[in-house]
Amino acid sequence: MTSTENHLAAGKAAAGPYAVDVDPGRAGWDHSSLRILDLPPGGRHEFTTGDSEWIVLPLSGGCEVSAQGDTFRLAGRESVFTAVSDFAYVPRDETVTLTTASGGRFALAGARCERRLPARYGPASAVPVELRGSGSCSRQVNNFGAAGVFECDRLIAVEVLTPAGNWSSFPPHKHDEDREGESRLEEIYYFEIAPAHGREGIGYQRVSPSGNGRNTDVLAEVRGGDVVLIPDGWHGPSMAVPGHDMYYLNVMAGPGEERAWLICDHPDHAWIRATWQDQPVDPRLPLYTAPVAPAATAATGEAPERS
Repeated sequence: MTSTENHLAAGKAAAGPYAVDVDPGRAGWDHSSLRILDLPPGGRHEFTTGDSEWIVLPLSGGCEVSAQGDTFRLAGRESVFTAVSDFAYVPRDETVTLTTASGGRFALAGARCERRLPARYGPASAVPVELRGSGSCSRQVNNFGAAGVFECDRLIAVEVLTPAGNWSSFPPHKHDEDREGESRLEEIYYFEIAPAHGREGIGYQRVSPSGNGRNTDVLAEVRGGDVVLIPDGWHGPSMAVPGHDMYYLNVMAGPGEERAWLICDHPDHAWIRATWQDQPVDPRLPLYTAPVAPAATAATGEAPERS
């Protein structure tokens, strides 16, 4: 695919009620989906999950998610740059309703799947916040939907926050083959860039051909609301320009029997990992940490946001 086919500028992937609507048919692959939904105060949205499982993740604001006879109250957050969010998982073959008193922006991360798992609430306090890399490669990863953290059938989803001037997704890596130490995963990047001094920010995303699949080749200037589709190839770096922190949501899924994020570093750049032990992590990180679980939740294992 060419750069213009893989880089969808804000608005280009809009459809119906969604600011972003990327499904396997739009992307030309088999599993991964992403929708971005803006709702006004008092807003309501109903959708059917079809053959996919979904995580409803507040990007700003909070909402209630109703599915399988349960309602999950998501406290959400002010923005992706201020806090970890709670979230809700909803299964395939289900009708889901979102309502919001205050309005907000919500990500629906999806993956075609086989198993129909129960609807569940994911508390913000249970999200592992990882600091990855060091020096100018330091970044923060909110592993809310990572394999081994939260059970899904196919879906893997995480958030990455990159301080201004730093590089994420470095060294460049790929996951486009099913082999020892690597899993085949289709990936969606959704970007938000923190404004500064009254100005909107930009960033840059690189994807280079690996010789597999479509030989995807992208060098894109990205802005808030942009999407980059990665069916294959070495992806990285994701570059945050000076003065503007960068956020991206990664949504991944693939055909492998094991739900796992297994990557292969680009051989020309893999050596950079060995230098990280001699450099401190960027002192600006973490931008924030997961909240401490309320005592009642910790004691009972129940989410007070569920009714």
